[in-house]
Amino acid sequence: MLDGVNDQPEHAQQLIRLVRSHAQGKVWCKFNLIPFNPFPESGLLRSPLQRVSEFAKLLSDAGIVTTVRKTRGDDIDAACGQLAGDVKDRTRAAERMARRRTIEIKPV
Repeated sequence: MLDGVNDQPEHAQQLIRLVRSHAQGKVWCKFNLIPFNPFPESGLLRSPLQRVSEFAKLLSDAGIVTTVRKTRGDDIDAACGQLAGDVKDRTRAAERMARRRTIEIKPV
């Protein structure tokens, strides 16, 4: 969840309306609220835990199964997505996969 971007009560109400508007409110879903793992280049901040909890309560009170996920690895910049730009493909797996998808066509 992003501080001031998608963590306000009106955002929770929008989600509630969206779920209720489909199939006469019979859309079964679960929301996993995941606090953002900030990094300097993003310019974004993590929502305060109190605000995430209040957001979750609004959804739960509306009958929507909601879980607040715990972040892990953010203390070493290893949280979800943070390693994506720093990892080199030493196994060359991406290159091997690309070769498998490439079909050589020769004129007859």
